[in-house]
Amino acid sequence: MQNTSKAIILAVVVLLGAGCVETAAPTNDSQTSNPATAPAAASSKRLDLSGSGLEKVPSSVFSKTDLEELDLSGNRLTGALPGEIRFLQRLRMLDASDNDMTGVPAEIGQLSSLQTLDLSNNRLTGLPMELGNLKNLRTLDLRGNDVSKQDLEGIRAKLTSTEILTD
Repeated sequence: MQNTSKAIILAVVVLLGAGCVETAAPTNDSQTSNPATAPAAASSKRLDLSGSGLEKVPSSVFSKTDLEELDLSGNRLTGALPGEIRFLQRLRMLDASDNDMTGVPAEIGQLSSLQTLDLSNNRLTGLPMELGNLKNLRTLDLRGNDVSKQDLEGIRAKLTSTEILTD
């Protein structure tokens, strides 16, 4: 077995062991019989690790560069998300709500496709100014945190068309 195949199998085992639930697009026999007309697998675009008891994000998640939605809510994540989050360039939705995170990495500002970022109900106090780089961001949920007013105002000034939810 090639090293690439071993790595893929290991990544799948790690994700399954972490309680990963992925959604798959419905298919029918006529679509799958011809690979040229088969739809792209939706399962590779959404990863749901919510409520899995995670204390850290499995490193294999950051190699899934085709992800569009990542749900990390309801875990026991602490500190900040790893800087490797920057590898998920297609990410449109990131839900890291209901954890114990105290920070957000500056690298999150590199996720130019991000439209929804839910960081509610964590223990955040400061925010990186790089959040202001997220020009496609429609919703930023910061409720249930004690975010610095100065950080918040700096980000609001850059994200004028983003709905920023706070307490």
